[in-house]
Amino acid sequence: MTLSARSPWRNYVPLLPAGLLLGFLFVLPVTLILRQSFVGTDGAWSSAHYARLFQTASYADTLLTTLRIASWTAVLSVLLAYPLAYLLARAGASTTRVLTLAILVPYWAGVLVRTFAWMVLLGRRGPVNTMLVDAGIVDGPVRFLYNPAGVMVGMTNAYVPIAVLVMVSVMRSIDGRLPVVAATLGAGTAQGFWRIYFPLSMPGVAAALLLIFISSLGTFITPALLGSGREVMIAQVIIDQVDQVLNWGFAGAISLLLLVTTLLVYGLFHVLFGASSLTGQQAGLSPSPLRNLTGRLGRTVVNALGTASDGIERLFAALWPRRIGRAGSLSPLSRILAGLVLLFLLAPILLIIPISFTGSNFIDWPPRNWSLRWYQLVLTSEQWTGPALRSFVVAASSAVLSVAIGLPAAMALSGARLRARAAILALILAPMIVPHILIAVALFFAFAKVGLVGTTLGLVLGHTVLCLPYVVVTLMAVFAAYDHRLDQAADTLGASTWQRLRHVTIPLIRPGILAGLLIAFVTSFEELTVSMFLSGGLSATLPKQLWTEMLMAVSPALAAITCLMLAVVLVVTVAIFVFRRDGTSGSSSTLGAH
Repeated sequence: MTLSARSPWRNYVPLLPAGLLLGFLFVLPVTLILRQSFVGTDGAWSSAHYARLFQTASYADTLLTTLRIASWTAVLSVLLAYPLAYLLARAGASTTRVLTLAILVPYWAGVLVRTFAWMVLLGRRGPVNTMLVDAGIVDGPVRFLYNPAGVMVGMTNAYVPIAVLVMVSVMRSIDGRLPVVAATLGAGTAQGFWRIYFPLSMPGVAAALLLIFISSLGTFITPALLGSGREVMIAQVIIDQVDQVLNWGFAGAISLLLLVTTLLVYGLFHVLFGASSLTGQQAGLSPSPLRNLTGRLGRTVVNALGTASDGIERLFAALWPRRIGRAGSLSPLSRILAGLVLLFLLAPILLIIPISFTGSNFIDWPPRNWSLRWYQLVLTSEQWTGPALRSFVVAASSAVLSVAIGLPAAMALSGARLRARAAILALILAPMIVPHILIAVALFFAFAKVGLVGTTLGLVLGHTVLCLPYVVVTLMAVFAAYDHRLDQAADTLGASTWQRLRHVTIPLIRPGILAGLLIAFVTSFEELTVSMFLSGGLSATLPKQLWTEMLMAVSPALAAITCLMLAVVLVVTVAIFVFRRDGTSGSSSTLGAH
């Protein structure tokens, strides 16, 4: 008799650790910080914080700026990512592995590392300005940074990999023979793409837009480093309220505004596309006036694009008749676009490598007096070795704890029939959707009451909240391809639950467990938002220390530490790739979930 046959309620026992963790470290802290927004300075219930929020024009302007930047980031990221995702979905196995690795390395390097790379790349003495001046195109350095354009470049570069990894899972499920069938019916290559392939890829496009928009709402790193005082995001206002004036009530009010905005956007997405689109599935929703209206508008736009693309295709065929591929094949234009996007992703982190070997006291291009002095400095300085060691300890501990809690949860969600499965999964995945700035402030408020701020334990617990969803998603993808009849056979032969896990289940899914460990490790290792609040002044992690130094000055030492972080991410990414090839399955979005 199986475990589920003996007691249906026992199917929920493996979910208990995840439920307790998220209940005490996610739901409760967020509830407490939001509750503070309704408490006045005298401790009584009050709406004063909301009155201040809506009566001061500057906060409304900040919210509009946040919405505008988030919207443009989502749209530009998806537009740039689409040709790369299209190429990745239709390329051969060897090309797919190389492309996926090239996308994952800059993605897992983190927003902070890539933003610093852009600061160097677009700086007054950086490679771009140096090449423009040397070529005689401009007379002096161009101001690429500290303006809206610089913010959009950095933001788009940060989120293009997410868009690629989300969309490619949907594109791989599209039958590649459909464009060929359309061609036999008289449709041109462009018409076949716009009328058939693109509509079928819309669930992935919509999911990418939603995830990037929500993630952008709570960001602050790129606008703070690449923008001017006019590109202030709502997350920066929350940080100021906590760090500078300790106004928890007003910080809670702004956090609630951010959360409500997130939920409204998610609700609109559900009405138009259905929540199941987030997993790359067709929603299958019943008709509604709003959905019918958007459907008609979408068909009109797609038809217009198809007609315009047909004209471009005929012009291209007239100029280069031998370069038009057969229906369903990858056109030269799509390869060129994908290559340019990939160059956009990799160029900043590739150019930062030679700069880290300069012997100069300043960052310039090309590097002068090649030297290892900056690597020697960061590897022998307690200023960097201490935070680096702390980051390794916290990342390793968070990874182990995330897998220990996430493995039984993933098994329960993948195997047994649970009545509340959707609600439980929503709770586990919530830290992926809720802006991290809200989670960070909430944990800081709760941990300050119990003395966990500035401790390694506090950092591990906070990072585990963020890592757990990615571990569960990764392991659920593993269990989706797992043959559960093997467990039933072990039960039939009299094996206990522990024996079945030890001798059957765990050995078969070991590559997936190792991949989950490494994904959690790299997620924790490059995490900044929660670390900023929980590390305290004397227990900074490596990203926190890098952030602090970047705010004061940009030096070759920062380039060296950035390259060392990239090396760690590269090693971990290759290891994840190897483990997943050995025994796991799932979409690329599972690899890149973040």
